[in-house]
Amino acid sequence: MVTVRTAGLLALALALLLVPAASPAPAAAPQRIVSLSPTATEDLFAIGAGPQVVAVDDQSDYPASAPKTKLSGYTPNAEAIASYKPDLVVVSANPSGLLTALAKLHIPTLLQPPAQNLRRSVAQVVASVPQRAKGLSFYEELSPDYYSATSKTFTGQVLTLLGLKNVADAADKTGSGYPKLSAEYIVAANPDLIVLADTKCCGQTAAKVKARPGWSSISAVTNGGVIGVSDDVASRWGPRIVQFMRVVALGAKAVAAKQ
Repeated sequence: MVTVRTAGLLALALALLLVPAASPAPAAAPQRIVSLSPTATEDLFAIGAGPQVVAVDDQSDYPASAPKTKLSGYTPNAEAIASYKPDLVVVSANPSGLLTALAKLHIPTLLQPPAQNLRRSVAQVVASVPQRAKGLSFYEELSPDYYSATSKTFTGQVLTLLGLKNVADAADKTGSGYPKLSAEYIVAANPDLIVLADTKCCGQTAAKVKARPGWSSISAVTNGGVIGVSDDVASRWGPRIVQFMRVVALGAKAVAAKQ
């Protein structure tokens, strides 16, 4: 019988020494952990459990020392996971009945939901944003062909927590949360901030944004409000999301000071 725990902090889960609930053996800290979630991988290394991690999924690219494999968190194969002889598997979802499959193989599993207990750090960043910066508009770029994220999405919500206004909201006619904007729309919206979440995938920079036809007159460009961030940091609810918020908050404060 597998033990599945839904916990806010992976550190707490490890401290509780998860083992099969019906096992008569003494509890022991996991020594061979397989992570099938990029966020979980970051969490494990952040709390010092990196040495116990023997395999991570094909999307876990941080930290660089993580033992990346071809394991998939989207279409997982229980037998492939079992080949790493894990005494704990960490997942963020249960695709294709993975938990049941692992239970049949007597492999303990931790289901780690997306939200983490980072509220205090997030609240501190939010409180650091002065009133004059609240209400600044922003465009978050997910790709150079102008896909963006609205306030309904995770990354959009993170930035609206800072009191910023998302120019993509009005363009999301289908309610997908990820509308494809046009250059003309963005120029007309004239955002105070441009958050580049495509620096890693696509090499976008403030200089490249300024060189785009018509973009040199956008407020974000003229006031130094083009902010480059890691694609991964902007999209994962892990320890580094606070870093993402801090960078954008600093950019907002700098722009507000010039107005």
